[in-house]
Amino acid sequence: MTSSDSPGTAETPTCSAKGCRDAAVWVLAWNNPKLHAPERRKTWLACEEHREHLSQFLGVRGFLKDVVKLDEWVQPEGSERL
Repeated sequence: MTSSDSPGTAETPTCSAKGCRDAAVWVLAWNNPKLHAPERRKTWLACEEHREHLSQFLGVRGFLKDVVKLDEWVQPEGSERL
């Protein structure tokens, strides 16, 4: 197995949902306004199956700022993946 074949490598980002090892397709950019400056974005990655669930989890808390296809995501300075 090469590094590009193993899940979770830089070449193969995986979903942030607990226990999921599927390839990430979406970036969910979020911010907790009680902890983070307004311009700061943290990110979770989501596969097709978990995009809606993770979006709802962040959305009901008022944290979700944007959902973007992974191949279109441009990480802003100061962002980090959780």
